Amino acid sequence: WRKSVSTEERIERNFFARDKEEQQAFLEQTWCDHCPEADLGMSNPLEYEQEGTIFVEGTCNRCGQPVYTELTDDDI
Repeated sequence: WRKSVSTEERIERNFFARDKEEQQAFLEQTWCDHCPEADLGMSNPLEYEQEGTIFVEGTCNRCGQPVYTELTDDDI
């Protein structure tokens, strides 16, 4: 007997398909919950869509913990 877990599929997107200025803004304008401080920057960006929301996930440039940016309609 197997219990199924309902998880929304994560759809990978190409962060580097964005123009350079837009990429730079997402890489610089961050919030780290671990530090807790704004605009420390992120590295290793990964963009994906989940449940209709687009996220850019990366690594905090200061502490190395994961940081997430949720894109709003204004960002798209």
